[in-house]
Amino acid sequence: MNFSDTDFEQACLQLQSPKTEDYEFFTEALDVKIYRKYDEVSGLYEYKIWGALPGCPPDICAQVYMDLNYRKKWDTYVKDLVDFEESDLNGVYWQVNFPWPMANRDYLYLRELRELDISSKHYWAVLAKSYPFTKVAEKSGVIRVDSYYSYMALEDDGNNGSKAFMYYFDNPKGSIPTWLINWAAKTGVPGFLQQMRKACGDYHKYLDSN
Repeated sequence: MNFSDTDFEQACLQLQSPKTEDYEFFTEALDVKIYRKYDEVSGLYEYKIWGALPGCPPDICAQVYMDLNYRKKWDTYVKDLVDFEESDLNGVYWQVNFPWPMANRDYLYLRELRELDISSKHYWAVLAKSYPFTKVAEKSGVIRVDSYYSYMALEDDGNNGSKAFMYYFDNPKGSIPTWLINWAAKTGVPGFLQQMRKACGDYHKYLDSN
């Protein structure tokens, strides 16, 4: 089993009762609140994010988040994104554009979508984590990230939109300036959710044309 039932439940329960103990408030922008916690081992931060996606029902958000071909059209940071099978596991290869002169990063990871009912509320949760697949070799000039976790939980906001929770950590390796890491955390996540909101609105049009 790639992820446990508890993993999914804990992600969803962050929407019912946010847990910010040991985390510091980092920033708030565009209906998004970001908290972070310092990781002593890596010297990096892990993040918890709560946000809103007005006008985007959670079932559509989940479909958009899982549709890799569509994401390549709307996520400007995607250089390459494909799914594959290896040893009865469903994997994803993801290469991310980094600003010049830094090298791009790429990831190999597992992911899974589940729908859950907890305390009479319905949730959608997508969990992802690094996995040592061997099917996709490392590429020259691209740095392979082997420590990556991403959890997203969604619920209906009661007004044809979604409430969202995300947990995120990765170790991109290499020498990345602190200002760039802070900029990415402060603007990248709210910007991603704004892109995703637009992508949700355009999704039916995309499906009709493909």
